Amino acid sequence: MMADLKIASIGGSTNQAGHNLVPRNEAMPLDLGWVRDVRVNLSGVERRAATLPGRRTVKKDAQAAWLLKAITCIDLTTLSGDDTRQRVERLCAKAKAPVRPDLLDALGMADRHLTTGAVCVYHRFVKTAVAALAGSGIPVAAVSTGFPAGLIPHDLKLKEIEASVRDGAAEIDIVITREHVLTGNWQALYDEMRDFRMACGDAHVKAILATGDIKTLRNVARASLVCMMAGADFIKTSTGKEGVNATLPVTLVMLRMIRAYQERTGFKVGYKPAGGISAAKDVLNYQIMMKEELGREWLEPHLFRIGASSLLADIERQLEHHVTGRYSAFNRHAVG
Repeated sequence: MMADLKIASIGGSTNQAGHNLVPRNEAMPLDLGWVRDVRVNLSGVERRAATLPGRRTVKKDAQAAWLLKAITCIDLTTLSGDDTRQRVERLCAKAKAPVRPDLLDALGMADRHLTTGAVCVYHRFVKTAVAALAGSGIPVAAVSTGFPAGLIPHDLKLKEIEASVRDGAAEIDIVITREHVLTGNWQALYDEMRDFRMACGDAHVKAILATGDIKTLRNVARASLVCMMAGADFIKTSTGKEGVNATLPVTLVMLRMIRAYQERTGFKVGYKPAGGISAAKDVLNYQIMMKEELGREWLEPHLFRIGASSLLADIERQLEHHVTGRYSAFNRHAVG
C-alpha cells in the first residue's frame, strides 16, 4: 500500500507554486556524448508501466489524501479557440476554490487554503487571469512560442515569451521545434531552449516535448536531457493537441532522465504530464510513479504539475463519493 499521504498532511496553496523551494536549474554545457549514449529498454519500460496499476493502490482516506494533493498540482487549463475573458475568469474562480465547501468540511479541510497549482491560458488572456487571481498566490502559466505547433519564426517566439512575462505570467510553457529532435540536431535544440530560458527571465519555463510527435522513447529521453541541459525548470509531455499525449511509458522515461540529470548536476527539474489525463484513477498512477521514481518531494507543485481541464471534476466527484458513498453527475462539479 502507498498510504503515506494523510488528509491532515495536505497543505494549502504554495505561494507562486513554491518556486523558491528548490534551487533553479542553472543549466550546463551541451554534452553530446551523454546525449548520444542514451538508450531505452523498450520492453522493460512497457512492462513496468503496464504492471504499475496492479501492483500499487491507495484506498479510502489515503486515496482522498492523494487526490487532494493532486488538486494542488493541477495546472487548470483552457486552450480552446473559443476561449473568452468570461471563461478564463470562471476558470480562475474554480482554481481558487476547486472543491465544494461542504466536501472540504466533511474531509476536515475547511480551514485549509486549497487551490490548484496554476492556471494555464493563451497569451491573450494572461492579463485577465492575473487580475482574476490577484492575492491568491496562484501563478499564471502562458503557453508560448507558437503553441501548439511551434513553427513561427524564432524571433517571434522570443517576443511572445517576453510579452507574456510583461503581462504577469510567472510560468511559460514553451513548445520545442520537433524537427530538431527528429533530425538529431541537438545543438539547435539546445540553443533554442537556451534562448527561451533567457527570454523568460525570472519566470519559470516548462519545455513541451510533444512526445507523440517525436516518435521514439529514445528521442523522448534525449530531448528531455537536452532541454534540461539548456535550463528547463520543468519538462512536459505534450501540448494536449497531439494524437498521443501523456502516457505512463513516456512518463517513466522522462522521470529516469530527470533522476540522471539530478545525479550528475545536483539540480532538481520538475515534470508535467499533459493531455488525456481526465480520470482520478489515472492521476493516481502518475503520482505513484513520481514517488517511486523520484521521491516524496516530487508530489509537490514546485516539482510536479498536471496539465488538465476535466480532471478536476472527476476528482471532486470521487471525493464526494468518499464522503457520501454516492456518485453524482459531472454537471454538479463544473470546472467553471
